[in-house]
Amino acid sequence: MHIPPYYKKPSWQRFFVGAVLGGIIAYVILLYMHGSMYESLLEENQQLKSKISELTLQNEALTKSNEDLNEKTNKSPIVESIEINIDNWEKYKLDRLTVYELEELVKDEINHLVGEKVSIVAESDFLLERAIENKSYKLNDVTYYFNTSKMIISETLKLTLEAKLTE
Repeated sequence: MHIPPYYKKPSWQRFFVGAVLGGIIAYVILLYMHGSMYESLLEENQQLKSKISELTLQNEALTKSNEDLNEKTNKSPIVESIEINIDNWEKYKLDRLTVYELEELVKDEINHLVGEKVSIVAESDFLLERAIENKSYKLNDVTYYFNTSKMIISETLKLTLEAKLTE
């Protein structure tokens, strides 16, 4: 079996040289594009890391300052954050986004308690419970009501709620 000698014809030689040069140029362009994209991603990654470390240091400094200030003035502790947990979301087959939005609605309702003294919030726990239970929360054309099953009042106000829904 004989293979024809195409490599001797000038038109085929130009074709093979063009294919090889085209492949080399395409590979160089690919390397350049990949390198520039990777470089920008590394730069963004470094910026985010530096921002995270800066915010962490700022948070630590502010926390330390707050603790020092509390120790110096011997103030009673204040409510710093609110955590909401809905227990029976599986019963109503709610997705995590809906649960999150409901938790945010309840947080918006009682957000004024952040910064209040724990003793004041503890004295008015009955009012807080009634404020949550007597309010209806409408989301996606469904109205939700909540019962308070557990309430822990400390520097972090933790509420465990049970949802009831009406359509």
